[in-house]
Amino acid sequence: MNSITHVNTVGAFIRFAIVGIVSNALLFVLYLLVTQLGMGHKLAATLAYAVGVLQTFVFNRSWSFRDGGALGPTCIRYVAAYGFGYLLNMLVLVLLVDRAGYPHLWVQGAMILVLAVMLFLMQKLWVFREGAGGR
Repeated sequence: MNSITHVNTVGAFIRFAIVGIVSNALLFVLYLLVTQLGMGHKLAATLAYAVGVLQTFVFNRSWSFRDGGALGPTCIRYVAAYGFGYLLNMLVLVLLVDRAGYPHLWVQGAMILVLAVMLFLMQKLWVFREGAGGR
């Protein structure tokens, strides 16, 4: 990796982390609030995930990755990446909360970190990669 690519990747990661930290903090509060009000953990995670995908697309596209490619194909890849993340999240909740009995707060909190790393890599290498969006 040359130094320009390394600097670009580090900068993108820092911006992605800022967007992710702020977004996930707010979404985790939303998750806690709606589960406290009686919503099931899987439905609450689904709600938080959908809200998060919409708002982080705007910030990650324009600021984190500074993508100027075609909106449609980029959005499709973004939704596909987050769709995969969602399915993985649900699988882990079913296995660790529903079947193994672990507390949903800890499992969901850990999944936020796991998914953050996975989704950064997917966005850097696939969703917003140079030349992918018709630039």
